[in-house]
Amino acid sequence: MRSTSSPASTPPSNRFERARSITIIPWQRAAVSSNSFIAIEAEQARIHLACHRIHINQLNSPVDRARNFLHFYFAQREHLFTKLDTMVGFTSSAPKAVDAELKPPASMGGGANMAGVASEAAAATEAEHNMGLLQSIKLYPKAVAWSIFFSTCVVMEGFDKTLLNNLYAYPVFQKKFGELQPDGTYQLTSAWQSGLSNGALVGEISGLFINGIIAERFGYRKTMIGGLLGVTAFVFIIFFAQSLPQLLVGEILIGVPWGIFQTITVTYASEVCPTHLRAYLTTYVNLCWVMGQLIASGVLRAMVERTDEWGYRIPFALQWMWPIPLITGIFFAPESPWWLVRKERLEDAKAALLRLTSRNSQQDFNPDETISMMVHTNEMEKAVQAGTTYADCFKGVDLRRTEIVCGTWTVQTLCGATFMGFSTYFFQQAGMAVENSFSMSLGQYAIGAVGTILSWVLMKHFGRRTLYLGGQLAMTVILATIGFASLAGRSNIGAQWAIGSLLLVYTFFYDCTVGPVCYSLVAELSSTRLKTKTVVLARNLYNVTGIITNILTPNMLNPSAWNWGAKSGFFWAASCFLCFVWSYFRLPEPRGRTYAELDILFEQRVSARKFSKTQVSTLRGHESDGISEKEAGVTELEKRPSS
Repeated sequence: MRSTSSPASTPPSNRFERARSITIIPWQRAAVSSNSFIAIEAEQARIHLACHRIHINQLNSPVDRARNFLHFYFAQREHLFTKLDTMVGFTSSAPKAVDAELKPPASMGGGANMAGVASEAAAATEAEHNMGLLQSIKLYPKAVAWSIFFSTCVVMEGFDKTLLNNLYAYPVFQKKFGELQPDGTYQLTSAWQSGLSNGALVGEISGLFINGIIAERFGYRKTMIGGLLGVTAFVFIIFFAQSLPQLLVGEILIGVPWGIFQTITVTYASEVCPTHLRAYLTTYVNLCWVMGQLIASGVLRAMVERTDEWGYRIPFALQWMWPIPLITGIFFAPESPWWLVRKERLEDAKAALLRLTSRNSQQDFNPDETISMMVHTNEMEKAVQAGTTYADCFKGVDLRRTEIVCGTWTVQTLCGATFMGFSTYFFQQAGMAVENSFSMSLGQYAIGAVGTILSWVLMKHFGRRTLYLGGQLAMTVILATIGFASLAGRSNIGAQWAIGSLLLVYTFFYDCTVGPVCYSLVAELSSTRLKTKTVVLARNLYNVTGIITNILTPNMLNPSAWNWGAKSGFFWAASCFLCFVWSYFRLPEPRGRTYAELDILFEQRVSARKFSKTQVSTLRGHESDGISEKEAGVTELEKRPSS
């Protein structure tokens, strides 16, 4: 056993080796006690913060950062080593509390110490890792139900957007708002098609930025209720619109609450459920989109033979059926415990957590430990990122996280998905009859729903990154094939149905890979303190690229514009392949990680391609005189629980 000699007598080189190993200890259970390894992590956070302050953060190696920091630290904090010795058990004394910058919230009481909180946090993290899918559902059935209920708000957006884009191919709508063509038919100009489709996106951009401010201030429940009240009012403008400018104003205004729903549904789902349920409930948001699209396609197919204005007014009026039941349900929903922890309302957070879990579950569940895990994760993030403003999303480690989340959501628009949004119009421009085009569109979204459900199984076996990459590669091939099929000409009936069938296959691959997996990735890869604002930025970039694609696609398809038709497949195949290249080098795998573990992986700048194969390092081996000189860093991951 190592003697308990004074640290002052320890050779400096041994101090360096010991501190090197300790400094880069992350959130992972080491070969020491719970209190000790979390206390070490608290000291690590202080060291990292001090490294920032003395401007040596440009050094790439954690070892170099620790060594340079210690040169600075020796002159001021000789007792640091005594504390570190005590933490890892090199002396016979009991672990002591750490007087680091990491401190529990004031609401926990002035006498509380972070080591005690961290010990409970470690136990909760271990329990969450050991919890399987079925156990998670049994323990968190109410969280699953409330998350599903919140996400239902997205059905409205999928309904209206699909409704509007498919009305461009709707005979009654074309005659009301379109221009007479030389062949005797009516068409909306490509400019108005782009304008109407982009109107909602402009409103969503405003709604997203508003949400980034008010959701963090007032909470998710109140913000959602306010958005639903807005939807109720703005549908009146769309329903009674007599001209394209009036319709455009209605679309812009209704886009504001949709922007709110886009962020909160994903954030709420990721915060109220444990690790093993996050992927399923965040990707359920995509299923809500598909359900809205499917309902809209079914309504339009049923109304296609009407020749009066009610043919499109009835579908618009159906948007009033959503807000009242949703407002009623959300009023009684529990607030996110994570949001309450960030507000230092720990008793309320515990009450909300208890409302999300089942007391009849046989699981060994301690709500105090789970709240401690939230507190510790929040305090750990505060130690390395003090602010929660939009500017903080572009500082330090969070710059990389923001780039990845924004890029991930942008892939959804740049992989050719706009073909699906304009599917009915696309089918008609490829030569299909009106009735057949609406029937194909209905089948398309039914296939999309099946694909989204299948993604839940695929994610468990392949993970998020693999599905995202595989989906993009498959869609690149399909889009290129659509382009080649279009070379046969519009008069070729076989080519028409081949193109339609390929678009259905494309929809299936999209909705079992990129479509749903995106929601899981953006919710998991942003830090918890900046989650709302990071998701807002990502969704807004999605909307900006959506505006661009909504300008390009009508021009590609409209006979009065570029008239590319299905040849547009070549363009989107190239775009999708570029998305694949970006994802390969930049997109990490978050499967099975807690938020604290992801924080450490990003802090240690682990390569995106190594996320799934590495774990946060542990102390590997002891010698009689302290820690062995084996490297402490990220190690090969032998096995991680799938989720």
